[in-house]
Amino acid sequence: MQSLLAIDAGTTSVKAGLFAPDGRCLGVSRQEYQLETPSAERAQLDPEVYWQACLKTVRAALEQSGQQPGQVKALAVSSQGETTITLDRTGRAIYPAMVWLDNRATKQAAFLASRFGAEVYPRTGIPEIVATWPACKIMWLRQNEPEIFARAAKFVLVQDYLIYRLTGRIVTDGSISCTTLNYDIQKNAWWNDVQEAIGIRAEQLPEIIPPGSRVGALSPDAAEALGLTTDTFVITGGMDQAVGAIGAGNFRPGIVSESTGAALAIQATISDPLIDKSQVVPVYYHSAPGQYLFVPVCPTAGMALKWLRDAFFQDEIKQADQAGMDAYDRLTDLAGAIPAGSDGLVMLPHLMGAFSPETNLAARGSFTGFTLSHTRGHFVRALLEGVAFMLRQNLEFIERTGMEIKEIRSTGGGARSRLWNQIKADVCNRPVVTLANEETGLLGDAILAGVSSGVFQSIEEGCHAMVAVKESFLPGRDAGVYAGSYQLYCELDRQLSGYYRASFGKGK
Repeated sequence: MQSLLAIDAGTTSVKAGLFAPDGRCLGVSRQEYQLETPSAERAQLDPEVYWQACLKTVRAALEQSGQQPGQVKALAVSSQGETTITLDRTGRAIYPAMVWLDNRATKQAAFLASRFGAEVYPRTGIPEIVATWPACKIMWLRQNEPEIFARAAKFVLVQDYLIYRLTGRIVTDGSISCTTLNYDIQKNAWWNDVQEAIGIRAEQLPEIIPPGSRVGALSPDAAEALGLTTDTFVITGGMDQAVGAIGAGNFRPGIVSESTGAALAIQATISDPLIDKSQVVPVYYHSAPGQYLFVPVCPTAGMALKWLRDAFFQDEIKQADQAGMDAYDRLTDLAGAIPAGSDGLVMLPHLMGAFSPETNLAARGSFTGFTLSHTRGHFVRALLEGVAFMLRQNLEFIERTGMEIKEIRSTGGGARSRLWNQIKADVCNRPVVTLANEETGLLGDAILAGVSSGVFQSIEEGCHAMVAVKESFLPGRDAGVYAGSYQLYCELDRQLSGYYRASFGKGK
């Protein structure tokens, strides 16, 4: 039996999964790493860490699967976006990877915003220029590390780097490069005006090929290091958000998926990148041919629940450990005993600022409306509801473009909570569907590998074969209650927005 290998490099770990063409996961492995944070605005990592983690996860997944090296027909690589790696003329990394979380390039972001202004969204799909984008990071490098910059031959992303180590070719695709600020999403080409402004040539960026393209076979050295053969082909996957959408069966207009992990990320497939006339909703280049993605991102969702657990539920954590349970299950049991609307308690889950649907980096979290009668269970439920309200807010912005949303495909760790799924269905008044395979990013990579290697004729065929629905949650009797609670949430969010900007904005 031939199998399909997927590699996804995230912010704090690399995952690898081996799949049968019918969607069965034959083996999966994760290798974690710790980011370096030498100062409050810096987040970086030695690029070699990504490669070593890739080798370990692939070998572990292969061993777990029982597959022979020659059975692995193709592998696809995807990654986090924006993390910037600098290579010299020999292809060696000469500076720590500047991770997407890194905010050292705020001055460069402000300069580029003043330079390009209204051009940015139509060209890139990016609503606002911030230090996250690689063009800003490259400009920072030129102005602050001139010796490194003078030696730089190529600036690549994590997916590009791993593919280079696997094949010897330096290539990228629109899906992974669409948030660099260097890339024109309509022309599928580098935006030369930006390269000129930041002081590089387009030749210092990788060759652009389509997502899902066959780059080449594994090099002999890479094959030996991975425990595979040179008969295995390497495929470009794309941004983790895009391959995750494909792994959820979200590859054509009208389908919406959401991932509640540390952050809340929403993916809505669209054909026209300019349908949002308000220029508020971020647009990505999809890994599905000819398609784009709306990708609103909210920084803290599951991360907010983790904060609440760690700060106030240490006894539950200890009890869960002793019982061999998950502490989150104990929290949701407490929340399940509380009525919808949390008896008037409303939570804004902006613990690390707000991005979508409106950017306010000064935003903070808030529990509002509690009384002596409220219990810890109320606070847990209010948090679950707050994330669901945030999801609905973003869906409403998407709907303003004319897109009809019939159901929501829910993925990520939050999808394991049946209570949270039901709350989302009631708040959004739409069915919420969970999937049999939680590793949608890896599954999307495997589907792309299958299409490129001829196992499937199309992404649609691959999704039909590999993506399976686990459970569907329909809006219930609490949907009416949440109509009022949602209005309270929106009003609170609006009222506190100005307060946050005045109290915690720049210069405070």
